[in-house]
Amino acid sequence: MTYTFDFMAVRHGLGVLFDGLLVTLELTVAANVIGLTFGFGLALLVMHRWAVLRWPASLFVEFFRCTPAIIQIVWFFYCVPMLFDVYLDAMTMGILALACNLTAFNAEAYRAAIQAVPRDYRDAGIALGLNGWQRIRYIVLPTAFRAALPVLVSNGIGIFQQTALVAIVALQDLMYMGKSLATESYRPIETFTVVALIYFAVSFPVSQLASWFEHRRDRLAR
Repeated sequence: MTYTFDFMAVRHGLGVLFDGLLVTLELTVAANVIGLTFGFGLALLVMHRWAVLRWPASLFVEFFRCTPAIIQIVWFFYCVPMLFDVYLDAMTMGILALACNLTAFNAEAYRAAIQAVPRDYRDAGIALGLNGWQRIRYIVLPTAFRAALPVLVSNGIGIFQQTALVAIVALQDLMYMGKSLATESYRPIETFTVVALIYFAVSFPVSQLASWFEHRRDRLAR
């Protein structure tokens, strides 16, 4: 059987796909803002000497790192309203689910970077009379952030790709719009090829930027 490709139907639906892409980018940006911010705080809790703070933070990290993202999304959309009587719009639920997942992975990236900060840097802060918070703010955080940046960017790309999972709960992202267009046009191969190319067009430049940051960091470390 010979299959004849016809991208005309997809061409007419590009506007719909780009509407979905905007939703995907909104989910990605919001999740990354939350993940970058709370990931650092969570990393500090994971390394805290008090077990009452360390164990809950570690449990959060391990839960979201060791369970499939699709289950986390379904849990947020269906279990949270039923168990806690909390009803939020689909966009907010999607952002929270993705942000929790990204926060856990970023926390591990920050933790590894923080532990890699040379002891001499902290000793220098003490010698300058900086208190604990000031050492974290002016020495540990900038140094750790630079070291963790390639991993953080990679995690951000990963969460951009995982936004496709929210299509299962009818959030109208790029994947959801692609599925709808494929159903309407009866051209799933052409439609999902274009969808894949859109994901690639966004992810590839960012991945190259992450590689550039990593190479630049390695050059400065020499």
